Amino acid sequence: VQLQASGGGLVQPGGSLRLSCAVSGLNLNYYALGWFRQAPGKDREWVSCANSDSNDGGTYYSDFVKGRFTISRDDAKNTVYLQMNSVKTEDTAIYYCAADSGVCSNYDLYDYWGQGTQVTVSS
Repeated sequence: VQLQASGGGLVQPGGSLRLSCAVSGLNLNYYALGWFRQAPGKDREWVSCANSDSNDGGTYYSDFVKGRFTISRDDAKNTVYLQMNSVKTEDTAIYYCAADSGVCSNYDLYDYWGQGTQVTVSS
């Protein structure tokens, strides 16, 4: 199983960025896909999650990204995305994608993790 996150980089405050996570070795029909992040000196925190269509297909967001970030998944391409709009300096962190055989959760107990991609928001 591999999760490969990409798309990070340097973006100005108020700008946009789209992260991708390519998943291999899993049947995504049975996995929730989530994004977490970890800023320097802070604990890893949950950002967003999308349930599989075999569950409710629902999407969920933490309060600090709701209305700005959008999670989506393309199971045919084995990929989950995180569209980040109106980014703020406090969004600076390493972003990790993760997969879990259950339903969405904001606990970092997912079954599989990607390696992370750095997002830096700065002028």
